[in-house]
Amino acid sequence: METALVSCDDHLDLNMLPANVWQDRMSEKWGDRTPHIVEQENGPALWMADGERWGFWSGRPMGFKGPKPIHTAYDRGGIEDLTELRAGNAKLRLEDMDRDQVWAHLIFGPVTSINTPDEAFMKACYAAYNDWLLEDFCTAAPDRLIGVAMLPPHPEAAFDELQRLAKKGGCRQANLQIAVAEPRLEDKRWEPLWQLLEETGIVLSFHVTVFPGVTKAFDKYKGSPGATFLHAKMFIDQFLDPFVDLFAWGILERHPGLKIVIAECGAGWVPWVVEELDYRHHRLWECADFWDDKGGIPHEMKPSEIFKRQVYGTFQQSPTTMALTDFWGKENLLWASDYPHPDSIWPNSVAKISEHMGHMNPQLVKGIVGGNAAKLYGLDLSKAGLKARIPMEGDKAAA
Repeated sequence: METALVSCDDHLDLNMLPANVWQDRMSEKWGDRTPHIVEQENGPALWMADGERWGFWSGRPMGFKGPKPIHTAYDRGGIEDLTELRAGNAKLRLEDMDRDQVWAHLIFGPVTSINTPDEAFMKACYAAYNDWLLEDFCTAAPDRLIGVAMLPPHPEAAFDELQRLAKKGGCRQANLQIAVAEPRLEDKRWEPLWQLLEETGIVLSFHVTVFPGVTKAFDKYKGSPGATFLHAKMFIDQFLDPFVDLFAWGILERHPGLKIVIAECGAGWVPWVVEELDYRHHRLWECADFWDDKGGIPHEMKPSEIFKRQVYGTFQQSPTTMALTDFWGKENLLWASDYPHPDSIWPNSVAKISEHMGHMNPQLVKGIVGGNAAKLYGLDLSKAGLKARIPMEGDKAAA
């Protein structure tokens, strides 16, 4: 089977960003507070901003020797030199996409940075990154490199940035780092953001984060093999409350044009939660007479109906999810390679798709690996200059 692959969760992390991203885009008034690279005499190069350490930079050799406790896609793909900043170099990234037979990437930005209490400085950092991503980086191949803008984790600042991006145009999706978003989503301060997203048609995504506050559960277990298993808990922990809030407080029902992508949290756990929400919805209406003189029940639609209308999920490789396609529906699953993260299947995407989807209906697979994304983001895959050749069981039978 030949088809264009669109990976809906890929990355451009802090360590892979060019050194001049913020310095070329931010006002001189910020001076030394502007995010910049500091090269240590004994140690790795660091991103520093406003006197705070943001994280490592791979543009200089890390000096790490010996076995690694965790492998990235680059390790599995035989790439040892990270100083070329492959994910942040459009030419090299496109070469890596060609190697993987992937036509387009949805590119999420740093998941560990832009962490500052100064709101004005924070807003300037977000705006500078988003402008660089959409105006500099992705313009190298606009049909293939699809930037996901970053929104500040507070409602007023997120609204201002989304409004700014909408006026400029060219933004298809914006990401809210939901694990650190404050206040919780039922707060009315978020309402203008939901309205703006619906009006502009920009898709909103929630993506897993690795801020120190989120990963504090790991501190006690660092250096233990058992800590590896905690990731399974951390991913769902970050999403469960906000996911339920979307239904419990009527956010999606009030805004039927709002589209949500839940990224890199897995898709297999979602059906039970939605099933349970449907049951609770039934229990609520079972007692409708109780609510008659208390304002009534605003939750008219079943959560599962709202879910299929408005929620999408990404996954890399998941036999469980493939067994749940009837629940998700034909258009709501979005395949991803997660390049170049540790969980990534790059550069073996075609082999993994064949392994986990080769037994399925080819038209359904075409939707999952690219067609659904094309519809959601307005992509014209008829113009795709690269199509993957995916071995399917039907091909073997015909041979």
